[in-house]
Amino acid sequence: MTHSANSVVVYTADWCGYCDRAKQLLRQRSIEFDEVNVDQDPGFRSRLMELTGRMTVPQILIGGRPIGGFDQLRALDRSGELTGLVAAAARS
Repeated sequence: MTHSANSVVVYTADWCGYCDRAKQLLRQRSIEFDEVNVDQDPGFRSRLMELTGRMTVPQILIGGRPIGGFDQLRALDRSGELTGLVAAAARS
């Protein structure tokens, strides 16, 4: 599955508060991302499982690598690793 030039992809659902938090954190850090709303494709949860190993949302990929959900994104941000991961993914 390919997306635009953005190296960050966030899989979301309309009803998901943690999805909103993840998108807000990325916007606060001025990190561009593609959003894929799984509500619009009922069969997508099985493909999400294949991509990330999880069926829950949000699921965040950086440079095609699954990093997990909002808690993992926040931990990467707090540790200072998030901007480095995004920069490395953008270069590759």
